Amino acid sequence: MVTSSLLLSVFGFAMVATFMTLIMTRRLSPLVALIVIPIFFGLLAGFGAGLGPMMLDGIKNIAPTAVMLMFAILYFGLMIDAGLFDPVVGLLLRLVRGDPVRIIVGTVVLATFVSLDGDGSTTYMITAAALLPLYKRMGLNPLIMACLIMLSSGLMNITPWGGPTARAASALQLEPADVFLPLVPAMVICFAWLLVLAFAYGRFERRRLGVLVLGADPVIYQPALVGDAGVDEMVSVDGGAFTVSADPEARRPRLVWFNAALTVALIVLLVLGVLPLPALFMGAFCIAAMVNYPSLEAQKVRVAAHSANILAVVSLIFAAGIFTGILNGTGMVEAMSRNLLAVIPPQLGPYLAPITGLISLPMTFFISNDAFYFGMLPILAETASHYGVSPQAIASASLVGQPLHLLSPLVPSTYLLANLAGVEFAEHQKFTARWAIATSLVLLVAGLAVGAFPLLAAT
Repeated sequence: MVTSSLLLSVFGFAMVATFMTLIMTRRLSPLVALIVIPIFFGLLAGFGAGLGPMMLDGIKNIAPTAVMLMFAILYFGLMIDAGLFDPVVGLLLRLVRGDPVRIIVGTVVLATFVSLDGDGSTTYMITAAALLPLYKRMGLNPLIMACLIMLSSGLMNITPWGGPTARAASALQLEPADVFLPLVPAMVICFAWLLVLAFAYGRFERRRLGVLVLGADPVIYQPALVGDAGVDEMVSVDGGAFTVSADPEARRPRLVWFNAALTVALIVLLVLGVLPLPALFMGAFCIAAMVNYPSLEAQKVRVAAHSANILAVVSLIFAAGIFTGILNGTGMVEAMSRNLLAVIPPQLGPYLAPITGLISLPMTFFISNDAFYFGMLPILAETASHYGVSPQAIASASLVGQPLHLLSPLVPSTYLLANLAGVEFAEHQKFTARWAIATSLVLLVAGLAVGAFPLLAAT
């Protein structure tokens, strides 16, 4: 069994790098790679006897997320079937007037607004449901949609109720507001950058496609939001009205206000944290199913229509649990953190705030937020304190890697986004990686510019 910290970190980085290489070159599917690769490296490092408990621990830790996603997919699937988002899509259609620039810029605005609830999975499901029909009708590249939704969600993930800020604050015993508020001006600048990026992509797509003049004929597309359930998705354009339905008979236009009120109440309860997320989505799904589809047979049909989508996402979540369980259980995560810190020369100590920001990019990509903020951040803050850098500055700087973090294969909601957008996970990573890195760097530079954290410690 490998016990050397250096060797463990080498195994850890090699494991993640091998996983990324195999899925991006399409040698293995993400589902298979998430299971096979960590088992192989765990055996190679001599942890064979302990791999079973590690894998079970990882699955147990990620089980609530899997349950939440399963019932969230069911809930929002029912809302799509019932036609809740038809008015939203119709309004978007009237506003964008067939112009790719308006659609793509609107993607950032809508995703940022929806991301205020702090939950990436909810953001992905709502925005994809509203925007994908427009992208398909216009012939726009769905990779652009997935990229901009993820970057917007990554930026808004910095809000105190989003998770990373609370972790950073609790790890360093700070108030979340003290960590978040200095970053608000930098977030505004980063939002402007995302609008510029969206505008540039919109201009590119406008040159490629032109401005679409919408007709009155319905258009039939292959399955997208319903996964591979074998049901066509109808996108009907009639005088500016836009209808999306996996099954026209499933639509419930008379219940649109009830469904809207139920969805708003669900989001409010999510933000307030009244109950755990899995419990909220389970309850909301049951209410939605009973009201919209009272008969048992109709409920069975609706669940079956989304079963392929659920299986595709939830199986990946449990596979990711095995990956993280072995990564944590073998001690590779801790070793990776400590050995990365060891290579920072003492003369760079006064610059530890921006260094922390730069470190957050690869580390929150390769390891979980919990491992980084609870395992590595206290070490960084303690080291920085000897050079006069405040814990608040270190905590704020540590958040700039969040736009890239969401692209990590260890983030369950990323698989959901790729599935909803109808794109390959590896293609999404290739397309989005450069812009995720650029967005994190913009946030870092903006944070330095507005004084959220210092470039150099005060002497």
